[in-house]
Amino acid sequence: MREQPYFSGSLFNNLGHRKYLNAAERQRFIRAALHVSIAIRLFCLTLFWSGARISEVLALTPAAIDIESGVINITTLKRRRRGLVRQVPLPRSLLTALNRVFRLRHRLREPKRATERLWKWSRTTAWRYVKAVMIAAGIIGAPATPKGLRHAFGVHAVRSGVPLHLVQKWLGHASIRTTAIYLDVIGPEERGIATRMWTPTTK
Repeated sequence: MREQPYFSGSLFNNLGHRKYLNAAERQRFIRAALHVSIAIRLFCLTLFWSGARISEVLALTPAAIDIESGVINITTLKRRRRGLVRQVPLPRSLLTALNRVFRLRHRLREPKRATERLWKWSRTTAWRYVKAVMIAAGIIGAPATPKGLRHAFGVHAVRSGVPLHLVQKWLGHASIRTTAIYLDVIGPEERGIATRMWTPTTK
């Protein structure tokens, strides 16, 4: 009988290939994003630091960004949970750049412009821009997708010690069991334990 490909949760595809960016790939993605136009760069960085789905970032408006509180209000667009809003913190430097480039404070004074999307691209166009940055960063295969950034956000958050219920909230998961898949990725501590196992003992 033919052996079935290894599969673990939703962080690996049916061939056992990881679907999230590892730490080195995350750094390369950030560096590659510095070499594209400012609108594409800010879109990529918002995906990177929010863990949001590509359609959720495309839906962002000036009214959804709370600069003083340091958060963005993301409306969940997944079919089964439409209309729910979650707050996700963003780095202050990114919020400052969003405000400068999109003139958020100015647009908030105009009711119509306050509810206009920041990025007026189609989902296909946005996906193509993100893919181009992935290619420039040397990221290929299963991780090289916007979903790969979302998974990378979850893995990085858990490894950084963020409580699981907060990761669940930020990612908009209905069940914490979905979020728990990020606990299965080997982290530095676990690798350190394995290193001790590999070290020869002397008598």
